[in-house]
Amino acid sequence: MATRPARQTASAPSAAPGRWLWLAAWPVTAVFVLSNAATPLYALWQRDIGFSRGTLTLVFACYIAGLIGSLLVSGVLSDRIGRRPVLVPAVLLALAACGIFATASSVAALMAARLLTGIAVGAVVSAGMAAVSDVAGPARKRQAALFASTAMVLGAGLGPLLAGVLSETLPAPTATVFGVEAVLLVLALAVVLRMPLPRPAGAGGGSWIRVPGVPRGRGGDLLRGVAVFAPGITATSFVLSLGPSLLSGLLGTTNRVVAGAMAFVMFLAATGVQFAVRRLRPETALVAGAVSTVLAMAALVGAVRLSSAALLAAAALLAGAGQGLGQLGGLSLLNAGVPARRLAEANAAMNVGGYVPAGTLPVAAGFLSDAVGLPTGATVFATVLAVAAAAGGLTVLARRGRAVAEV
Repeated sequence: MATRPARQTASAPSAAPGRWLWLAAWPVTAVFVLSNAATPLYALWQRDIGFSRGTLTLVFACYIAGLIGSLLVSGVLSDRIGRRPVLVPAVLLALAACGIFATASSVAALMAARLLTGIAVGAVVSAGMAAVSDVAGPARKRQAALFASTAMVLGAGLGPLLAGVLSETLPAPTATVFGVEAVLLVLALAVVLRMPLPRPAGAGGGSWIRVPGVPRGRGGDLLRGVAVFAPGITATSFVLSLGPSLLSGLLGTTNRVVAGAMAFVMFLAATGVQFAVRRLRPETALVAGAVSTVLAMAALVGAVRLSSAALLAAAALLAGAGQGLGQLGGLSLLNAGVPARRLAEANAAMNVGGYVPAGTLPVAAGFLSDAVGLPTGATVFATVLAVAAAAGGLTVLARRGRAVAEV
């Protein structure tokens, strides 16, 4: 007899078998592989199509635009109608983006593919990461936050590494890279269709399209998470969008494996550091994330001023750690304080707060670099981001100080 698809039940969420915690994280990983798979290929497209660093960051910004637009809808939608009805279209849009990337021959095609990718990622960081928490159940909230967060950064790192290796070693680089990614997404779709998810709590109130938020009383948790997560993910976004240009200037290489490996190491640091600090208090992880981002920006300035590839590698590692710590700390605060019926919207709110600067600041830095040179543009960017990260860390410390005083 054929096995029937897993149905949603009306009962309260309960923990699924352990294997489903790993499987539920796979769609997040697969879609995030796509999110950065294009990174090593931009040098190839720049050569064949011809466009500036400013245009390159504009292509990247299309991804941010699609992501933020998706977050305005997908979090609320997922909490009201369920995770699966949001995740299935997201994976299908990611598959469509693969097809466009594989055949892209113009900047407009790259923009369209990045836009669709952003929409898919926006749905996954809200509905997909909330689905991991649903499957984990109330007793494994911290573990769910760790799995969801590491699934995101691991996928983000695997994408450029996979693309770099495949495009350098096999023929038809773009078709090969995105053909392999399409297979990963098909497997993710199969997981989504079988995932044991609870029935949504109900229609709720308010507009279906709105700036996502958190329940009353949880705004401080959201603010502290965004204050550190936003500078961290903006730092990694800068390395992704202009890292190949920096490598070309410092090492004189356009090798796509090198560019992909740098991005992979950056996100590997983001993954590893989360497992290393998983037992720390969320506030401690947030402070460590802010410090890491400040140090990353100092290393970046040193790399461009001293033409040091070693400092560029250090900047990538520290930026990855900063994003990972900020993301884990922020998600842990939300998972602990936000009920399941609002969790996808809360995840969306944190990511909106992070991706707005991650989309705008690297674009500004790209055009500034075209006008005044890459060293000056990178220095200005790094200074602004270091100040923002330091302010985020101080915000967390101030809240901790008030909590101690109240006790």
